[in-house]
Amino acid sequence: MVHALIFSAGLGTRLKPLTDTMPKALVPLAGKPLLQWQVEKLRDAGITDITVNVHHFPDMIIDTIRRNNGWGCTISISDERDLLLDTGGGLKKVKSEILNPKSEILNAPILACNVDILSNIDIRALIAQYEQTGVSQLVVSERQTQRYLLFDEKGMLCGWTNIATGELKPSSIHQSINPSFRRLAFSGMQILTPEVLSRLDEMEEEKFSLIDFYLHLCEQNSTPSAIHRTPLQAYVPKDYKMMDVGKIDQIQEAERFAESL
Repeated sequence: MVHALIFSAGLGTRLKPLTDTMPKALVPLAGKPLLQWQVEKLRDAGITDITVNVHHFPDMIIDTIRRNNGWGCTISISDERDLLLDTGGGLKKVKSEILNPKSEILNAPILACNVDILSNIDIRALIAQYEQTGVSQLVVSERQTQRYLLFDEKGMLCGWTNIATGELKPSSIHQSINPSFRRLAFSGMQILTPEVLSRLDEMEEEKFSLIDFYLHLCEQNSTPSAIHRTPLQAYVPKDYKMMDVGKIDQIQEAERFAESL
């Protein structure tokens, strides 16, 4: 069994004025809210146990899910209305408050994705890669951006860089920076092992991003005395197409993109 988390708690400031009156997750796209696009894609891949986190207009999201009977899925709510926790903090909350009471999925992987990123990814193929390797998979691509994840020759995550500022993380990578590192852009989707999920408890902050968590793991993995290393592997989908529905002037383009999937 694979459990899914759809990150839907964001304020959606780039989608104003639409998000002045509705949450980003309910912004309509070709007749369906963004959230429905994501739920149906997961459902069609065989994932029907889903958590949605909420913060901005939370009751609107909850009511929409109920009115539509979860679009055929069992959807639980992770309520962040008191504090927006970012992706890492949001996943940590779901692990402790949603999954722990469900013993049957406590030791299962989680596939986490952003509500506002559409793509043609074959989720069944992603799960198959996870099952074949037993290693957490980060969905990445060759697209041009300023911020990249860095992977070694085995496709394992080693760090992060901002090519505009020259910033490198974690600090340990400064001693081991290698021109052979492969730079790939993160797509906002990942499937994580129970071992990786258990290590979320190492993050002391309540609010943090998944990238910060991954870099924490990279730093720990690079320590010579590390007893347990937790790898994170690059997954580059075949013929991958994606779109971040992040700006109000992209809505029409996003509708065409969604209908082409």
